[in-house]
This record gives sequence, structure tokens and C-alpha cells, in this order.
Amino acid sequence: MGKRYDPPKQSGFGQLFDSIFLLALVYLVLFIPLIFGLTGADSTSVLPDTVNWETLGQNTVMQEQWEKLGYTPESAAELITQRFDYTIDPLMLILTALIIIGYFVFLVRVSDKELREVIREKFDT
Repeated sequence: MGKRYDPPKQSGFGQLFDSIFLLALVYLVLFIPLIFGLTGADSTSVLPDTVNWETLGQNTVMQEQWEKLGYTPESAAELITQRFDYTIDPLMLILTALIIIGYFVFLVRVSDKELREVIREKFDT
């Protein structure tokens, strides 16, 4: 039978560094689209000609809650009428899908290669 496989050891400092590095990478990946304005979080706001609680579609209970927060129909109008624009850019969608699929293909190939190396080390004579 082949020799026992012992995985490489990593120091506590190495583990700490890896954890902080991965956390920083996740943070950057999540904020890069915000920094470059790639979030697609556009919004539209269509104000009615006459601004009052009724034209804003607010019932009595809603009106009371807005007023408790210190809003008038004029100051709340933009918040109430603001709608997110969910338009999808097909090119960016395809690009994102290709990147994700490419990453998983890379991950599977590298994992397969490493698994075969471990099996070869452990079981080949």
C-alpha cells in the first residue's frame, strides 16, 4: 500500500492572512460596481400635476404615518413616486453569465487536477 497522504501545513499567521485577504477581495468585488457606477440602480420619478396625499395614492393611515415622520405631501412626493428601473442590458447579462460559467469551469478543472494528483500520490506505487 502507498504512503499516507499528509496535506501541507499552514501556519496560524498564514490562515489569518488568507482570511483577511479573502474578506478584502469579497469587499472589493461587492463595491467595485458601485465605484464605477455599474449597479444599474437607476430610478424614475413621475410627479403628478397636483401634489397631495390623494394624487400620491396615500390613504388616511399612510398620510398619518408620513406626517408623524415630519413629511408634507410636497416633501414626500419624490420618495413616494420614485420607482427603480429594472431594465436589463442583454450584453452585460451575457458577459456576467460567461464570467460565472468560466469561473466554475476553471474551478472544476483545477479541482479535478488536484484530486488526481492526490489519488496518484496516495495509490500509485
